[in-house]
Amino acid sequence: MAMAQDVQVSVIAEASQMKQSSIAALQDDTRVFKINKNIQVLKVVFSNHYGFDVAGHLYLPANFDSAKKYSAVVVSGPFGAVKEQASGLYAQELASRGFVTVAFDQSMTGQSGGARRDMASPDIFTEDFSAAVDFVSNLKFVDPEKIGAIGICGLSGMAITAASNDVRIKAVVTSAMYDMSESISDHYKGEYYTDEQRLIVKKHLAAMRDAEAKHGGLIRGAHEIAVDAEGKAQTFATMFPDKLPVDANPVIKDFYGYYVGRAYHPRAINSNTSAWDSTAPYGFFNFRLMDNIKELSPRPVMLITGDKAHSRYFSEDVYQKAAEPKKLIVVKGATHVDLYDQMDKIPFDEIDGFFRANLK
Repeated sequence: MAMAQDVQVSVIAEASQMKQSSIAALQDDTRVFKINKNIQVLKVVFSNHYGFDVAGHLYLPANFDSAKKYSAVVVSGPFGAVKEQASGLYAQELASRGFVTVAFDQSMTGQSGGARRDMASPDIFTEDFSAAVDFVSNLKFVDPEKIGAIGICGLSGMAITAASNDVRIKAVVTSAMYDMSESISDHYKGEYYTDEQRLIVKKHLAAMRDAEAKHGGLIRGAHEIAVDAEGKAQTFATMFPDKLPVDANPVIKDFYGYYVGRAYHPRAINSNTSAWDSTAPYGFFNFRLMDNIKELSPRPVMLITGDKAHSRYFSEDVYQKAAEPKKLIVVKGATHVDLYDQMDKIPFDEIDGFFRANLK
């Protein structure tokens, strides 16, 4: 324990000169996955270029030596999750393999800043990845030429978009990918909107904005909006019911088992059963995340999905759009949510090898 404390003091001291960021001991550990006691974790806060304070956890490799220069990986996702869930698990595992890693909460969610809470933005969430790179690239024990990014589920599109323009990110991995701009603005549950349905959804969003302006604050609502047979927009104020019906959709059961069950965390939007701000879809109608994907090349991307994942088509679609070098891994027997925390399904050996080969 004394050695761990000495390392923490050393890292905190070395980082004390960094502007617009802070590093401190992790006092209240609420991570929901199995903790590797050989990996030290520090609480960090850094600012993005929109002025939001982004909260994260900095993971240090086993036998950490502050005199060395390490490769680093920044991690976020899923959409509506927090760093104490899947992103922290990925960060911890890569730290156990020798990488310095940072798992972070998206702006306006979790412990990250923002007067407006539980709001989503493709632009700001993309900026959060670059802000995380700002932070790690200025740590004395990180080689700024060896930085990668991982986006899980709904943050995959932001990780790719950030890397398409931020050339400091040398390689990108996505896991259980969702392209949230396509998912929110083009279809619901895989069924694409007709022009008439899109107009109905836009009118619903306009009504929500007007209601929030009159109300003076957040009104909860669905981030993906269905249109029923009568032409009415369908929304909800909570992500999940207190108890799922016996005949619930298997995909919903999978999400519920993770967020409300084994990985429950009170700060996660998806766990605390409250929905997003009802106007959150606006940005995803305005901006598309994959427009510049070909500009990622020649930096590589690896997309990981499961052969049983309902989201598989997102990874396959992005794989077709991306230029070389690129790699698609389809994990046999894996559902979408399996890739959040099932250690026998997440291909960490391939992720490790990918970053080792490309962060050099």
